[in-house]
Amino acid sequence: MEYFLELLKLILPAGAVLYGMYLVVMSFLSKEREKMLVDLKTQNTQTILPIRLQAAERLCLLLERITPNNLVRRSNPSQFLAAELHPMLLNEVREEFNHNLSQQVYFSDKTWEAVRRAVEEVVTIINLSRQSLESEASGMDLAKAIFALSLERKNDAISYALKEVKSEVQLYF
Repeated sequence: MEYFLELLKLILPAGAVLYGMYLVVMSFLSKEREKMLVDLKTQNTQTILPIRLQAAERLCLLLERITPNNLVRRSNPSQFLAAELHPMLLNEVREEFNHNLSQQVYFSDKTWEAVRRAVEEVVTIINLSRQSLESEASGMDLAKAIFALSLERKNDAISYALKEVKSEVQLYF
């Protein structure tokens, strides 16, 4: 029994020291892991932030380019009939959208949905304007109808999408 007490006198302090060392090492490893995660997030932010900003710039440019005013001005409507200009405008909107389709990975679903709705709104304006004209109407007639309808609708979808993109960019700063 005395042997057991002597052994206990040695093992108990040694166990307490080992347990203390275990806690110190675990605390150190935990802090090192947190530090590595912070460093990784910092590096990730330095890499991804410029890409996200570039994506936001591209989406703003897309929305500005498909605004009916800008879209019609670039197409030179006086050279075409409405029947020729209509598919050209639709094609340009679709190409602009398809060219920037990959930017959705950098934005929330809400923002991307706003951009998609803005594109659909422009397509609707173009289609409704074409439907309101005669079959032999000129490109200028189509341009006037597009301007009138877009003024009537006030391009709310485009301005809303621009606000969404800008507000999401503000989250980074």
